Amino acid sequence: MESQNETKLRVGIIMAGLSSEKEVSLESGRNIFSKIDRRKYSPIPIFMDSDAALWEIPLKLLMRNCTRDVEEDLAEEAVRVPYEELKTRVDLVFLALHGKYGEDGCMQGLLELLKIPYTGSGVLASALGMDKLASRRVLEINGIDVPRTVPVFRGAWKPEEENALFERIEQEIGFPCVVKPSREGCSTGVKKVMSRAGLSDALNGAFLWDCTALVEEFIDGMEVTCGILGGNPPTALTPSETIATSDVLSLEDKFLYGQGENKTPARLPGETLMKIQEVAVKAFEALDLKGYARIDMFVTSAGRVLVLEPNTQPGMTPSTVLFHQAAASGITQTGLVDRILEAALSVHAGKKGPL
Repeated sequence: MESQNETKLRVGIIMAGLSSEKEVSLESGRNIFSKIDRRKYSPIPIFMDSDAALWEIPLKLLMRNCTRDVEEDLAEEAVRVPYEELKTRVDLVFLALHGKYGEDGCMQGLLELLKIPYTGSGVLASALGMDKLASRRVLEINGIDVPRTVPVFRGAWKPEEENALFERIEQEIGFPCVVKPSREGCSTGVKKVMSRAGLSDALNGAFLWDCTALVEEFIDGMEVTCGILGGNPPTALTPSETIATSDVLSLEDKFLYGQGENKTPARLPGETLMKIQEVAVKAFEALDLKGYARIDMFVTSAGRVLVLEPNTQPGMTPSTVLFHQAAASGITQTGLVDRILEAALSVHAGKKGPL
């Protein structure tokens, strides 16, 4: 007779990784591990180390304070999982990775080759979602408002042409402006620039993280974010207002319990909340996102709703705003994790070729 455990789907929860967001990823991973419905799933915590190797880790390592503490004892306490053996250990992967090499299509491509279904968007949509410049071009083509943006490519930036570039930025964007890497999250490398004199330092700071920097208009308005659950049609959750403690929203504001402040629903008229939801769904569909996502936006006093960026694997930490929005729609944390897993199984069952 088949045991109860054998009837459960084995869900590998992959966390940590190589990016600047690996600490948030660790927190997301262990929260998913704790919230998953054990009547339906058998969760397996899988740690990606700083060399991109995978390890099945015991509970005592999962509860360590930071990724460095986990890595110290992997060789003695964990079981190495070669990529080619992953399919023998899991039936489905919940990607709790954030940032480069986990959220940008790299892991999605590997899992496609291994024929393992996974949560969230596919290869192309994940790559687009991670690249702010590319995603804004697609969104703009689809009639979705995005910030005015001037890209600066490190390989083409020559000091002797700096004045011409800065003149263009001054004319097309103006000051203050915001400088950021094109493919980073959690406010990494983001700087508000008040005048032309601050551009060089801000661009050099962004180039520490990516080969493409974006100079975008500073938007004076309310920053909001809206979760989306994939389906036909996708469902927008209740939009939240994100209140920064400084000019630019920080990593701590987003994920550290008690640091930042989110209000769900956002303090806006009902018709504006509906417009935010409509724009979020439109962005989700334009980028061909799957499963779930969070769309970060700004609302101005003039009524503009601008999409800053999509998050194809949004944070799943205990204090993340996605859980607040789900709760406002009557969905528990376990229920949200379950919805994401069910969506993954459904979309991968019906796909032709890579997702």
